[in-house]
Amino acid sequence: MAEITFTLSRDTYGKLLMTTANGQVHEGVAPVRAFPIQSPDEGISLVQGDGKEVAWIDALDDLPPASRALLVEELEGREFMPEISRVKSVSSFATPCTWSVATDRGDTQFVLKGEEDIRRIGAASLLIADSHGIQFLIRDMFTIDKHTRKILDRFL
Repeated sequence: MAEITFTLSRDTYGKLLMTTANGQVHEGVAPVRAFPIQSPDEGISLVQGDGKEVAWIDALDDLPPASRALLVEELEGREFMPEISRVKSVSSFATPCTWSVATDRGDTQFVLKGEEDIRRIGAASLLIADSHGIQFLIRDMFTIDKHTRKILDRFL
């Protein structure tokens, strides 16, 4: 477990503040995941508005509970990547087509413009971009239901 030498808080405008052990305050820092899909809870950089890194966090579990909660809240506000748990149906196996899916944020539909909008991430993960640029994640295409795998096989 790495030693954390800073604290996190919010200013009156809701911006994230990082205060170092020697009292230096960095205003408006933003967390950036190094590996958002493969290891979302490891390797998080705190950067200033100009992109300069001011702190590195090896793992979210290294943070005290209050700082961890603030960081998770900030990450959730910056990142929107619903995770697909099931593909219910597709309007066609030719693109563009409309997909009906169940996600961790509820059921939705989106338009897939082309097969090139489905990208492999590592050995088992897929990133699917809809026609509006929203990224949907399938964390492990080998553990999802048979119906979804069958649909995915037609597009891969």
